[in-house]
Amino acid sequence: MESIVLKNPGELIRIRKDHPGKPDSGEVLLKVKRLGVCGTDLHAYNAKQPFFTYPRILGHEIAAEVIELGEGVSHLKIGDYCTIMPYRNTIIDQAVKRGKTNCGSGLSVFGVHEDGAMQEFFIYNADLVFQANGLSLDLISIIEPIAIGSHAIERAEVTPNDIVLIIGAGPIGIAVLAMGLLKSSRMVVLDTNQLRLDFVSHKYPGVITLLADENVVDDLKTNLNGDLPTIVIDATGNKESMENCFEYVSPGGTIVYVGLFIGDIVFHDPYFHRKEITLKSTRNAVAEDFQKIIGLLTSGVLNMEGYITHRLAFENLEETFTSLYSPGVIKAVIEYNH
Repeated sequence: MESIVLKNPGELIRIRKDHPGKPDSGEVLLKVKRLGVCGTDLHAYNAKQPFFTYPRILGHEIAAEVIELGEGVSHLKIGDYCTIMPYRNTIIDQAVKRGKTNCGSGLSVFGVHEDGAMQEFFIYNADLVFQANGLSLDLISIIEPIAIGSHAIERAEVTPNDIVLIIGAGPIGIAVLAMGLLKSSRMVVLDTNQLRLDFVSHKYPGVITLLADENVVDDLKTNLNGDLPTIVIDATGNKESMENCFEYVSPGGTIVYVGLFIGDIVFHDPYFHRKEITLKSTRNAVAEDFQKIIGLLTSGVLNMEGYITHRLAFENLEETFTSLYSPGVIKAVIEYNH
């Protein structure tokens, strides 16, 4: 079967490898049908992804078909369309035992720490596979990034009384926005990319959009009748942006970091205390997030129309991948024609 390997930064190569064979007990054989491209993939290509080694087969936002079941698998059947939770724990430690399966010390992310789905077939743990029959392949392939948005909103504990500022209108920021709108209607999006802000304005006309400059605090107060956001969620993974959150949040407010970078966050401690700020991080998602997103998409409560803006073919991906660095790209998917 064919697979595409990120051999080195900036070097995608196509190889032929053996079919994975038959699944063992508790496993399933999956055929990849659609694959979302994550910021992680783009960062890895540019050698800017933490905790990453080369060579690596990328891909963890997956729409797949169940081809074969291992012994003991009863919640799936051959022909099911599904997605996977691409985080599995190699160590059952304190975090995992407490239900924090997204941040165990032995967490391995499919397509990041181990080879992923930029290939035709793979075998995976059945208990991390979620049936999504009735949804289109496009929708199935974006369940994982929306689940990350869901987890961020739950970590932020958003209520209808909150004013939520989301920094970064990329695919994760928009997933956070989509889930946040189910909790609160007072949403603001900040970005340096006007094309992405225009996308948000078109898709979500009731959301305030602001271009990031030196006047952000004044612009926030102008648009919020003198107030500041009670919750600031940063989805940029940019040091300066993440540190600026302390200026943007209201007294008694909460900051949640979705993105990460290699380095240290620095803030003025008296300022942090004076505002009595709550600072949180959010990592990946948990099974409940995946189940919730599948239900919301199936019921039509969550509308992600237009979220996918670009498509590439698996057949010539190594030649077209760099087109995804265009500033107008929100979410791209790779189509497998097999």
